[in-house]
Amino acid sequence: MPNASAKAERLSTASLRALGDALALRSKIASSLRRAFESAGFLETETPVGILAPAPEEYIEAPRAGAFFLRTSPELQMKRLIAAGMKRIYQLGPCFRAGENGTKHRPEFTMLEYYMAGADYLELLDFTKSFLCGICSDLYGSHRFHFGGNEIDIDKLEIIPVREAFRRFAGENADRCAAEEAHFEYVLVDRIEPALPKDRPCVLLDYPIRFGAFARPKASDPTLAERWEIYMGGIELANAYGELIDPAIQRARFRQFAETRKKMHLAEYPEPAAFLEAIDAGIPPCAGAALGFDRLVMLFADRQDIAEVSFPLDS
Repeated sequence: MPNASAKAERLSTASLRALGDALALRSKIASSLRRAFESAGFLETETPVGILAPAPEEYIEAPRAGAFFLRTSPELQMKRLIAAGMKRIYQLGPCFRAGENGTKHRPEFTMLEYYMAGADYLELLDFTKSFLCGICSDLYGSHRFHFGGNEIDIDKLEIIPVREAFRRFAGENADRCAAEEAHFEYVLVDRIEPALPKDRPCVLLDYPIRFGAFARPKASDPTLAERWEIYMGGIELANAYGELIDPAIQRARFRQFAETRKKMHLAEYPEPAAFLEAIDAGIPPCAGAALGFDRLVMLFADRQDIAEVSFPLDS
């Protein structure tokens, strides 16, 4: 009679067989993505998963691993590569965020992060649309695919300024909402995101500066941050910045974020000294984006749960 461990092994094997088609598609998407980046002159990079000083992002918690933290993104390390003279770089690899569980979240997930020196955030958006079209074409022979009962046409990408989105979909003033952070997030998540069109990618552009994180202020309106987020099929797929490269503003935001983390009783992180040295020495104007690779696979596979396109975490 088989023992309990043998039974668990059989169940695990059965679950992997059920994932077979999705995992095969995942591999095709990764290969297509790499071809698109390499043809655009990007170099694939690899930075450590275990780091000593995570970026002090509000509300995002890096798990501990002995003397290290597991990275929530490779952002600070990749910006150091830009400071060192690299021009176009990308990385596809594991990231970790404590307490994130659900159909679109996992404590371990795969992130695509990419940076373009000498480019602004709108040029990065053009490139993002281009490689998404390329992947879709490789998979399905066109720039259209089906997800959640809708046909999504990537060529019809719609750009909606955040202020317009708050007016159009919620009847709210984005700047007044931004004065109370929780209210802004509530309106965005509960009223605007569900109302976005499902037949095309939608880009929310130019957030109130309070929600700029590591984005630089918009030159024509410093009350806004050079930030966009792209949604497909109602799923938030990627977040991008015209990167903040001013050392004084960066330090001020780090202090602000650290204070928020302290109030929320989150872990206190060491100062990211190597990154601050790099920004002091000078990071060229650049734009960067982080894209949830598992979510991209979900979209192209027409699956509704991240667990349906990823290796089981309990194995």
